[in-house]
Amino acid sequence: MKWNADPEIFRIGPIALRYYSLMFVIGFVTMDLYVKSLFRKHGKNPHLVSALTNYIVIGMIIGARLAHCFFYDPGYYFSHPLSILKVWEGGLASHGGYVGVMVAVFLFLKKYKELSFAWVMDLIVGPCLFLGFLIRIGNFFNSEIVGRPTDMPWGIIFEKVDYYPRHPAQLYESFGYLCIALFLNYLATKKFDKLPRGSVLAAAFIVSFTFRFFIEFFKDNQSTVSAGFPINMGQILSLVCVLAGFVMLKMSYHKSKRHSP
Repeated sequence: MKWNADPEIFRIGPIALRYYSLMFVIGFVTMDLYVKSLFRKHGKNPHLVSALTNYIVIGMIIGARLAHCFFYDPGYYFSHPLSILKVWEGGLASHGGYVGVMVAVFLFLKKYKELSFAWVMDLIVGPCLFLGFLIRIGNFFNSEIVGRPTDMPWGIIFEKVDYYPRHPAQLYESFGYLCIALFLNYLATKKFDKLPRGSVLAAAFIVSFTFRFFIEFFKDNQSTVSAGFPINMGQILSLVCVLAGFVMLKMSYHKSKRHSP
């Protein structure tokens, strides 16, 4: 199969709507609506969610952008610091997006103290992974984050890149994130009252970044830093995040036991 899709849906003068941008919009709108329904279910003020979503949007983009610049091509961005601001040129790293969301929620709760950090994070990690599912579809339309060459019958020729059949790694990753989002949603709705606070967040780190570690074997190296390494930068960061997830899981259960009667 050959793939040469126009990343723009339509253009009016200098303004263009791209599939990638549309996926972000759909993801954040659905996150806002869904998290509001969860707040209502738990007797919390759903009007807080709009402000929370704004914090998440800003935190996710800043975190993902800085992680890409500093971990994937630091030589270029240190030499061209103003290019860090050019988010529209592409370059967002999901590892940094996770951290950015956590920082954003922490800052949000400085203002809205009636909610707890672990409680909020447990509810939003599923929608965040759903956003990851949509973003990878946007990457597919952009013909970026392509897979390694393959002779498998489902290999795709990304004509904007080269003429070798490659793994559609964006679609592999997208499908994986969708499955993980559904799993996290199950934990946050059906098992929420039985789990210690923070455990859904920990599960998100462990499951999503374990998956990310293995899916990286199908992807071209994206980082100048890890060139020549036995594993790439995405895998290095994923291992760190998986370890962080196990630490968070242990802390959540330890805290729940400490507060149990």
